[in-house]
Amino acid sequence: MNTALKTKGEFTYREYKTWPDDERWELINGTAYNMTPAPNRRHQEIAGALFNKFYNFLKGKKCKVYMAPFDVRIPLFNEDEDAITNIVQPDLLIICDKNKLDSKGAIGAPDLVVEILSPSTAAKDLREKMALYEQAGVLEYWLIDPHDNIVMIHKLVQNAYGRAEIFAESENIQVALFNNELTIELKDLFIVEE
Repeated sequence: MNTALKTKGEFTYREYKTWPDDERWELINGTAYNMTPAPNRRHQEIAGALFNKFYNFLKGKKCKVYMAPFDVRIPLFNEDEDAITNIVQPDLLIICDKNKLDSKGAIGAPDLVVEILSPSTAAKDLREKMALYEQAGVLEYWLIDPHDNIVMIHKLVQNAYGRAEIFAESENIQVALFNNELTIELKDLFIVEE
């Protein structure tokens, strides 16, 4: 996990807004995490393929899909915007409430979040981010493992994530958020072209 060079105990959105635009950071409970290095090619191909499937399905519907970099400010205690200590940039996210969107990104929990695991971020995605998304009320949290070609989906039930549903590359996912009207064929995500 790449932790920030910024070592002050806790940061807020007030400080985050002053950091250079060419640097990518996330704040989780006030701790700053550097988002570099940039994602590799395989990561980009999987993210692009999944974004395309969501985007095409959502045309003309109320939900919208976004791709990193896209700031999501998550207030947990009704704090003022500048005092928010959780700002994340999920690989993909879906928001169905347009009132959560503004010119800076989004404020509030997305309905669905996708993180594509990498060696430098996997522990953070599986621990800190999962706990944050659960507490914030993200309905579905997808973790994609591009090494083993699997997708793990955590669904919020009674304010908690239960055991993950695990899907292999030969399987399909019926997206619960959309009442199973969208099917994702995982073989299309994990195609490796040379």
